[in-house]
Amino acid sequence: MKSGFVSLLGRPNAGKSTLLNHLVGQKVAIVSDKPQTTRTRILGVKHAEQGQIVFVDTPGVHRPLHQLNFRMVDAAVQASKDVDVVTLVVDASENVGQGTKYLIGLLAKVRAPVILALNKVDLISKPRLLPVIDWFRQQYAFADIVPVSALTGDGVAALEAVFWEHLPEGEPLYPDDYLTDQPERTLAAELVREQVLALTRDELPFSTAVVVDLFEAPVDRRPLRLFCSILVERPSQKAIVVGRAGEMVKAIGIAARKELEQVFDTPVYLELHVKVKPDWREDDRVLDSLGLERDRRRR
Repeated sequence: MKSGFVSLLGRPNAGKSTLLNHLVGQKVAIVSDKPQTTRTRILGVKHAEQGQIVFVDTPGVHRPLHQLNFRMVDAAVQASKDVDVVTLVVDASENVGQGTKYLIGLLAKVRAPVILALNKVDLISKPRLLPVIDWFRQQYAFADIVPVSALTGDGVAALEAVFWEHLPEGEPLYPDDYLTDQPERTLAAELVREQVLALTRDELPFSTAVVVDLFEAPVDRRPLRLFCSILVERPSQKAIVVGRAGEMVKAIGIAARKELEQVFDTPVYLELHVKVKPDWREDDRVLDSLGLERDRRRR
């Protein structure tokens, strides 16, 4: 039997959360085409005959501009410590920039074997991929380089096989029915935020958060009852989320309730309120309620 921790590290929008869901076999992290979708460290457990892999998804590493961003980057960097395998997830379809070079620089302090997962290979041709592999091979002594497509699943099984090769022997770390460390309230809030990101498109991805005001677990035949606040920073953003005659927030609620019922496997009553809270990204109380650990570098 083998068991251990595998962290997923990368730039925003590299596809780490999509890869995590595919590896675990169930949705434990929201996904979006917006960068910086993942804001907290998310743990997902893969159970198999060979043993157990505990995946640690992390926020995308980027230049922080707010207290929110400092906490996100800190969570990502800390997750690369004290794990058995580090996985650098890179969008292979994009040109290498300073952000990727900065990430490779961070690997100098990593003691665990580092696997390079070149994601989104479905978007590029093989002749274009080969020089990318060669460039990364020259930058760092990766334990292995695996081209994958988290979206289609191509190469994911090969990547998982590489993880098993590098994990230490040991008994499972979590019970057989354990899937994620995401509290139900946090997961519910994230599923609502996922629909805000999906339906409002590019207008306000970074300045929106969802807080669960009330979470009542289903009792007898009553549904799961959720009352959530969608936080924005300006009245103009509230108008976007609410929409004309409340059409947008209604659409968000319908889509979110469908996703919530699928994930929680129970009927859901969902009520949404949109609130303006200026500078919430600098508010420690709000960030604490979102499950973001305080940035160690700014204490």
